Amino acid sequence: MSSRNVPLPYFPVPPAQYNPVYLAEIVRAFSVYLAQQQNPGEGRNTFIVLTALQDNDQGLEPGALFQQGGFVKITQANTPHVGGLSATGAVGTVTVNTT
Repeated sequence: MSSRNVPLPYFPVPPAQYNPVYLAEIVRAFSVYLAQQQNPGEGRNTFIVLTALQDNDQGLEPGALFQQGGFVKITQANTPHVGGLSATGAVGTVTVNTT
């Protein structure tokens, strides 16, 4: 059962003989149905469990969820969250003498 409140399209009863108007109505009805199925619609939840979320946004479309550092984040096109980002550095040398 769908959780979205959208009316189902009308599918006309076929005539006894081929009728181009009937075929046009069927194509229109399927077009409406496909558009409804591809539209995610609204979502309202009181409880949700997200498992196996990525820890970066690599390969995700804008608006997709991922987790990083224990926080659920939303992928944005202009804010990268790369995985495995680290850096090291060194300045000079240190000598330790124990006597």
